This record gives sequence, C-alpha cells and structure tokens, in this order.
Amino acid sequence: MSTADPQVPAPGDPLTEHPLLEGRHSDRAYSESLLAFVHRPPGRTWWALLALGLAGTALLVVAICATLFVGVGTWGNNIPVAWAFGITNFVWWIGIGHAGTLISAILLLFQEKWRGSINRFAEAMTLFAVTCAGLFPLLHLGRPWKFYWLVPYPSSLRAWPQFRSPLTWDIAAVGTYLTVSLLFWFVGLIPDLATARDTARTPRARFWYGLASLGWRGSARHWRQWRTGYLLLAGLATPLVVSVHTIVSFDFAVAQLPGWHTTIFPPYFVAGAVFSGFALVITLLIPARKALGIEHVVTPLHLDNMAKVLLATGWMVTYGYIQEHFFAWFSANPFELHATEAEFSGPYAPLFWMQVFCNVLVPQLFWFPRMRTNVAVLWVASLLINVGMWTERFLIVVASLSMDFLPSSWAAYRPTWVDWSLLGGTVAFFGTAFLLFLKFVPAVSVSEMKELQREVDASLQFRREEGTRPGGAP
Repeated sequence: MSTADPQVPAPGDPLTEHPLLEGRHSDRAYSESLLAFVHRPPGRTWWALLALGLAGTALLVVAICATLFVGVGTWGNNIPVAWAFGITNFVWWIGIGHAGTLISAILLLFQEKWRGSINRFAEAMTLFAVTCAGLFPLLHLGRPWKFYWLVPYPSSLRAWPQFRSPLTWDIAAVGTYLTVSLLFWFVGLIPDLATARDTARTPRARFWYGLASLGWRGSARHWRQWRTGYLLLAGLATPLVVSVHTIVSFDFAVAQLPGWHTTIFPPYFVAGAVFSGFALVITLLIPARKALGIEHVVTPLHLDNMAKVLLATGWMVTYGYIQEHFFAWFSANPFELHATEAEFSGPYAPLFWMQVFCNVLVPQLFWFPRMRTNVAVLWVASLLINVGMWTERFLIVVASLSMDFLPSSWAAYRPTWVDWSLLGGTVAFFGTAFLLFLKFVPAVSVSEMKELQREVDASLQFRREEGTRPGGAP
C-alpha cells in the first residue's frame, strides 16, 4: 500500500519535495508507515537479534552473580588500579546517556525541525544507557545491598553520607537526571501512544496502549497542556545534563592524581558526551532506518546534520586533548609531564594513538559533503568514534592510576573474564532493550511528522500563490 497521498502531485514535483521529508504523505499514511513495525508480527531477523541479546544478557547475569558471591576480587583491579573497567564503563555509558536527552532537549528549545526524526531514538538510548551506567558503581561498592547508605535518610545511628565524596554527588545527580529523562521521554510519547491505541489491531494492544496514553483525546486543551509540560521538561533537562556530567568529571578532577587534576575536564566531558551520544544515535539509526522503512522521514539531510554535529563536537574534544597536554607542559610539574610522556610512548601508547585516530582523525572525513551522506562511511565512522570514546575513558581511569606518585607501587592492569563479561553484557542488555523499544513504541514521533508536513504544505502553498501573482517568481 502506498504511503503517498493520491490527491496531491506525485513525489518528484519540486513543489512537493522537502529536505526533511521525501514525498508528500497524509496523516493516515504517516500513522500507517511509522506504526507498521509496531503492529505487525516481528520477523526472523528481529527474533535472531533478540536471542543474541538475551544470550549476552545472560552472560551479564553470570558476571554479576560472580561479583556478588565471590567479590570484586574477580575483577582485574589491583593496587594502585583500584578503579578500572567498572568506572570506565560507568563514565562511558553515562556520557552516552547524557547526550540523548541533551540532543532532544536542546534541539527542541532551538525549534530545530529535523529533531522529530531522531529525538525518540536519542531519548530511549538515554534511559537504557543510564540503566547500564548505574549498575557499575553499585557493583563496585562491594556490598551493593547497602547502596542506600549513600542517600541522606533519617538513620537511627545518625550516620550521614560523606558529602565530600564525588560518589555521593553521582548518586544524587544521576538519580535526578534519570527521573527527568524518563518523564521527558514518556510525556513526548503520549500522543503517539494514543495513535497506536487508535490503530491497534487487537483488543489487548488497544487496552495496553490506551492505558499508557492516559486518556489522550487530542483536544485543544490536551495539546496546550502537553506542549507546555514538554517544553518545561526540556528547559529543565538541558542544564541538568550539563551539570550532571560536570559532576561526573569531578570524580577525577578533584583528585590530586597526575592526569586527573585539571580544570579542563568539566567542559571536556560534556563535549565528549555529546560526541559519543550522537555517534551512537547514528550507529543505531542507520540500520533501523532501513529495517523499519522510514527513509521518507529520516532523509539524507538528517544524516548530513548529524555528521556536522559530529565534526563540531569532534573538534571540541580535540581541543580538550590539546589543552590537557598543554596544561601538563605549561605547569612544569614533573608528575604531570611524566603522565603525558607515558601516554605517548608508555605501555598504553597503542591505545592512546588508536584514540587519536578514532576521535580526532576519523571525524575529519565529514568536511566533505559526500562523506556526510554516505551511509556506509557514516556508520563505520560512528562505530569507530564509539570505540575511541570508550578507549579515552579507559586511558583516563587506568593509565593514570597505574603510574601514580610512587614508582614502587606501579602495576599493569589486566581485565578478567568477569570484566569483559560485564562490558559485553551491558552492551547486549542495551541492544535487547533497544529491540524491544523498536517493537512496542513508535521509533519516530508520528505527531511531529504530521505537524511538519502541515508546515511544509503551508510553505509550498505560499510559494504557489507567490508564483501566480503578477510580477511574482515563475
């Protein structure tokens, strides 16, 4: 069944084409095309990927059980590398999670029309990534069942958390951020859940979507209150994201350790979060775009814009690298100088140069317009950036700790099977959650696409009227 509106000129007419939308589609056509994957039974590929994700999640459960029943001694941590994969994975996942809502909220505040095709991916990615991130500090506690000791609650022992500890700041900041992100994501979903309710093919699906849509009827009052609440949550989420990832950077910046004690970390971490978050959105969006058949709403212009953001944030990250090493040289601190030289030629030098290749050189491809819209190049580049950003986090944590002030305590870090299983397991869990998201929730905002189509129609109608006036453009 064609998704084009038969009452208007066919796609190809210059007055029906728009960079953000391919062709002209009716409201019904948008509902059918963007909810088709939700309503139809999943295919073999989806089930195979789900089985693979569940197998990886099972490995994650095994690794968690080994950590809980045996202890964190199953990890490769040692002295002086008391932080290793656990905190590396935490910072990497939390950066990806922060970027999702930041992308959606900032683009909404700036009224960027192209956000409607990617914001749902970014917001869902935020929730899954923050969930994965929260697992690692809890396991790193050694006794995760005592996690509530980090929360200021009225204890009969009158024992309060140590507010000088960045771990306490992380609990408050990440918990607040997860709550606001969940609200922001769900509020944005309400109109589309109502559309899924109205187009559902079974009574069971109609019941559950109706329950989730909270009685939405699409009245003028509903739309007015929804827009107000959505905009307020976007305004709240934007500064919260910046402050939360700044607090995460304080985990390192407030320490005296060479390689950590630098004031560039807060803006450097925020820029890195947007960089890695956009890269992961592209990594997920490109295959999903093809599998869901949504090329008419995720057009080459969207890919081009995201590649431009990768290029811009890549230069911000590059500036952070330059400043980090410049400060070490300018300070003339022998410990900072040694940490910098060790990155260039020490035991972790191959990882450092791989990081430079992935995070500095690869984004330079996007100076060329053809590269920004080449799907294969864009997907491989985004994957390399994800790898590079994880490597950067690893070097910040492990390389700095492995060579501290006391040479006699220096030691190399070697991850165990539990470390690798926790990392791979969280990636599998993230992928499983993302597959379920694609199946049960509209991946692209149906209501925003309909609204964008009306704006495009109004603009085209104005152009037609201008062209028919005496002296108007032909």
